[in-house]
Amino acid sequence: MNEDNAETQEYQNLTPEEALKAAEAAVHHVEISSSAKIMLGLTAFVAAICGGLYGYDTGIISGALLLITSDFHLNSGMQELVASSILIGAVVGALLAGSMSEKYGRRFTATIVSAVFVLGAIACSFAQSVTQLIIFRVFLGLAVGGSTQVVPMYISELAPAGRRGNLVTMFNVAIGIGILLANIIGFAARDAWGWRPMIGLAAIPAGFVFLCLLFLPRSPRWTAENEGLKSAIAELSRIRTSKKAILREIREMHEIAESTDPLDKGWRGLAQPWVRPAVIAALGVAFFTQVGGLEMMIYYAPTFLHDAGFGKNSALLASLGVAITYCIMTFLGCLTVDKIGRRRLMLITGPISVLSMIGLGVVFSMHPAEGSVGAWLVIFFLLSFMASNSIGIQICGWLTGAEMFPLCMRGQATSLFAATLWGADLLVTITALTLVQLVTLGGAMWVYAAVNVLTVLFVFRFVPELSGASLEDIEYALRKKRFAPRKGHTRIVDASDL
Repeated sequence: MNEDNAETQEYQNLTPEEALKAAEAAVHHVEISSSAKIMLGLTAFVAAICGGLYGYDTGIISGALLLITSDFHLNSGMQELVASSILIGAVVGALLAGSMSEKYGRRFTATIVSAVFVLGAIACSFAQSVTQLIIFRVFLGLAVGGSTQVVPMYISELAPAGRRGNLVTMFNVAIGIGILLANIIGFAARDAWGWRPMIGLAAIPAGFVFLCLLFLPRSPRWTAENEGLKSAIAELSRIRTSKKAILREIREMHEIAESTDPLDKGWRGLAQPWVRPAVIAALGVAFFTQVGGLEMMIYYAPTFLHDAGFGKNSALLASLGVAITYCIMTFLGCLTVDKIGRRRLMLITGPISVLSMIGLGVVFSMHPAEGSVGAWLVIFFLLSFMASNSIGIQICGWLTGAEMFPLCMRGQATSLFAATLWGADLLVTITALTLVQLVTLGGAMWVYAAVNVLTVLFVFRFVPELSGASLEDIEYALRKKRFAPRKGHTRIVDASDL
């Protein structure tokens, strides 16, 4: 180990030109792993399980909240607090993970996050009062927020440009699977198990992720910035199938490193004018990803439907349908996002979300009876909204947040992105039931429809097409002031260059 550190230090003492030549020579002598493709997929899969934990830990409250309310005799305000407490922790966790991932690395931070998932799930399952449950859910939220900051970034820095969308959105697919499992357990096992085992179950996959992360590769881009190109080559050799690919990426990393001004690093880098288009686009997408109504449906669908006249079993079955739709559509989005494009997918699906919310508002305002045509229309518009929102801004929002920012500030930037995302989620969660009481359930759906209109307009104006571009291409476009979409140039990389 000391010998490796000495070699790395000697490597870093070279001039930039000498370092690049030495790196190019090292690439020719590096041994490519015979299982590189498998290792890349396995790393993305294991890391993405953190998305499943996030989906499960936030989604399980949908089915458990009715039981918790009965046990602790909660009013609507306390129900909102129990549901939203995990989001308070998520905002803090997202901010903390940013600094940690910059200082100690992406993989190390993801390992710590998985440990907090284990401890938080166990603690919540043993809570003896609503106060304890809220405190422990805040602690669990640290892992939820931390995972959304570090995991998409970790995978994006491991993935080749052509597969980045597919691999990063595995995180979203895992979220969908986690939400689906939470709803299945909430429907099928709530009476037999009670809410405590339902919540504590998440500790098992979290422990698996913790053990696996100890042996997976580190981010080559983080190692290049913090330990030099030689360390980056070693990590790339574990996940790339050709020396040509490694050589191209090493040269891109070197070029970006040499063009980086010290003023561009960390938090102060986010204030630089040339980065502003990415900050506006990413934070705007983070906000609209959460406030369009999807998170409200995940947390409160059984409660809304029950209040609208559906029986308890019917409400939980409808919530299960919501989770299945989310899971299927995020999987389809994972398969198609690199082919269709991030921006195009959001612009195609956004209007469908708007129309679905308008339809929900109309039908809810008619107060349909259970089993009536109106009730079936509720289910139709609900699933239509979930389908369009899941394959659109949910998939693309998380992905673009992981890929828009320059390396020299990516940890802090993705931390701010995740904190904005969870802050918006918190805003929706603590106001959803109150909004319904103020403007009725139908009126609330129209408010969310208006938000989805704003989402489409924002994406059209501020979000460029990032498909096919490497992380270095995106940074180069920012520096050259051609990041924002322009008439005839919505891509930051021309189609002829892909």
